[in-house]
Amino acid sequence: MDTMRAVRGHRRGGPEQLVHETAPRPEPGPGDVVVAVRAASITTGELAWDATWTDSFDGSGRDRTPIVPAHEVSGVVVEQGAGVTAPAVGAEVYGLIPFLRDGAAAEYVAVPAGVLAAKPDGLDHPRAAAVPLAALTAWQGLVDQAHLEPGQHVLVHGGAGGVGSFAVQIAAALGATVTATASARDTGFVAGLGARHVIDYAAGRFDDQVADVDVVFDTVGGVTQTRSWSVLRPGGVLVSIVAPPDPGAAEDPATRGVFFVVEPDRDGLDSISELITSGRLSPQIDRVVPLAQTRAAYEALEKEHRRGKVVIHVADGQPTAAVP
Repeated sequence: MDTMRAVRGHRRGGPEQLVHETAPRPEPGPGDVVVAVRAASITTGELAWDATWTDSFDGSGRDRTPIVPAHEVSGVVVEQGAGVTAPAVGAEVYGLIPFLRDGAAAEYVAVPAGVLAAKPDGLDHPRAAAVPLAALTAWQGLVDQAHLEPGQHVLVHGGAGGVGSFAVQIAAALGATVTATASARDTGFVAGLGARHVIDYAAGRFDDQVADVDVVFDTVGGVTQTRSWSVLRPGGVLVSIVAPPDPGAAEDPATRGVFFVVEPDRDGLDSISELITSGRLSPQIDRVVPLAQTRAAYEALEKEHRRGKVVIHVADGQPTAAVP
C-alpha cells in the first residue's frame, strides 16, 4: 500500500487551507521509523509557525508544502529505516515530531527513531498523543530552565490549558507548592490537578494575591508576563513559552527571565512516563475528533475555551498493512 489518508495544507494559511485527502505514504530515511498513527494531537498557533510551512524556523528556508500538521503522535512502528535497531517493528511508541518535518495528521508518518519513547503502560493512544509537546514543554521549562526544587513556590499562568495543566501537575509531583491562574469555571478543575491555590484571573489582579514566588511559568504573555516580575522573590525565575521576558521590567536585579521553545526529547518523555505510570501525572483531553474533522478541530482550537488537549483519532487496532 503506497497511499494513505492524510490532512494536508497545499498553501500557507490557517485551518481553511487543510484538506482531508489521499497522499503518498512516507518512506523511512536513514535513522527513521514509519509509525502507523493511532492518534495525534494539535496545538494552538501551530499553523502560524514558519516551521510548519518551511524548512527553517524563521521562514527564510524552502517551502515544504504540501505539509501535514500535528506534531504529537502515538502509534505503532511498522518499518525501520537504515541504521535503526530500536524501537522495533510492532512497538507502541509516542513522541514529539521535529517541527521542520511533516506531522501526524495522517495514517502513517516517518519519524526520527531517537525522539520516540515507549508508550506508557495503561495509557491508550488518544491519551498518549495528548502528552508529548505539552508535557515536554512543562518539563523542560520547570526542570531544565527553572531548575525547580522541592519546596519551592510555582505560579502557573493558564493552569487549565494544554501546557498549563501539565505544568501544574509536574510542579506538584516534583514537590513544589503550586498557585495557578484560571477562569472561574476552571478553578475546581485546576485545583484537582494539584494547585494549592487557584486565582480567578477575571476577579482580581493575581499580583495582589500572590507573592514570594520562586518560579513563574508563563503561558499567557503580554501584561500578565510583565506583572509577573513583581511576584518573584529575589533570585526567582520567570519562564515564558510565549515571548522573551523584558529584564528591564524586573523589580529586582537578582531575578531572571527565560524564553524557550520545546524540543523533542526521549529522555524527558521517559521521565514523564514514570510520572504517568506512578499515577502522579494524567493527560487532560478536551475532545477527540476523527481525522476527517481535523480542519474543524483547528478552527475550534483558535476560538473556543478548552480544558487540556484536542486529539485527532486516526485508527484503531493493528496496522492495516505492515511494510515488508
